[in-house]
Amino acid sequence: MSKNTNASHDGFESVEEVLSKTEKYIEENRKSLTIIIAAIAVVVGGYLGYKKMYIEPKDNDAQAEMFMAERYFEQDSFRLALEGDGQYYGFIDIIDEFGFTKTANLANYYAGICFLRLGEFEEAVEYLEQFDGNDRLVAPIALGATGDAYVELGNLKKGVKYYEKAALLNENNMTSPIYLFKAGLAYEELGDAKKAVQAYEKIKYKFPQSDEAKEIEKYITAAKMKL
Repeated sequence: MSKNTNASHDGFESVEEVLSKTEKYIEENRKSLTIIIAAIAVVVGGYLGYKKMYIEPKDNDAQAEMFMAERYFEQDSFRLALEGDGQYYGFIDIIDEFGFTKTANLANYYAGICFLRLGEFEEAVEYLEQFDGNDRLVAPIALGATGDAYVELGNLKKGVKYYEKAALLNENNMTSPIYLFKAGLAYEELGDAKKAVQAYEKIKYKFPQSDEAKEIEKYITAAKMKL
């Protein structure tokens, strides 16, 4: 019992010693610590103020300006959607004018899709790769569209990497099977039948209810014949 009491006493002494050293350090460095804390507060407060007073109003303005570009996009008027009509901004104007906002980021996605539809694949890659999104549907579509652009440019290896990223991001029955199927086709073009089979079989076993799964067996069989 005495041994335990001594051990407990020693433990309290160790804690007290640490606390004493900490207090001494704070006391000796009070001025420096105060300056550091004040600097952190200024930086955090400045950022929050900048976001509230500048970024958010700019983003609201960008949303209002982008309305017509989105309308043109929905009507498949991709050039007007990109460049505007002289009265309303296009997606490129939105990006240039409101570059740090969420809306300008989304405009990168729209612009990339527009260029892809217009057959201007290098520009499509440029804008799609600038898009930074985590939406469950838009983000995979952006990655898949980047893959489409690279494939059109003849860069199958890079295209298939984007297809695989698109398939794995936020896995779901809608987009994942589409990009797994495209990955399989790209692998076949690259002469890699083994990876093509793997892509097709993922559709078969992981997404059996998808449209792509309905006829995937024939693609699996054809790819296996190439092994």
